[in-house]
Amino acid sequence: MSERFFPDTMPSPTADAITLPFWEHAAKHQLVVQRCTACGHTRLPPMPICSECRSDGADWQEVSGRGEIYTFTTVHRPIAANQPLPTIIAVIALEGSGGLRMISNIVDANPDDLEIGKPVEVVWEDMSDDLAIPRFKLAS
Repeated sequence: MSERFFPDTMPSPTADAITLPFWEHAAKHQLVVQRCTACGHTRLPPMPICSECRSDGADWQEVSGRGEIYTFTTVHRPIAANQPLPTIIAVIALEGSGGLRMISNIVDANPDDLEIGKPVEVVWEDMSDDLAIPRFKLAS
């Protein structure tokens, strides 16, 4: 198990038929994005049809887990019991994803050290044996 960044009182994400492959890869610490098999357009979050060509064919492409801070905010009031503060919520521009951005948290960082454009890398928060959530930390 990896380090826990959030308390057990935070709700876990739910999977459906469209998002289940994302969570199955995440449980193996693989960050993936959905890719249209007809036109190659990548998408995140996963969707049943491609927004570019309207095809319903898709597969999964692993990305490096590296990126940069696109934007962020620092939360100073808890939304769940025992939530560590401050909590940093960020939009991460994912490297090698065709321009995709992902909302997640930046962990193990002082908010004063964050800037738009700073490089980050994925770290995994293992919630259970079959659920891992991608978080990000400043790249070393």
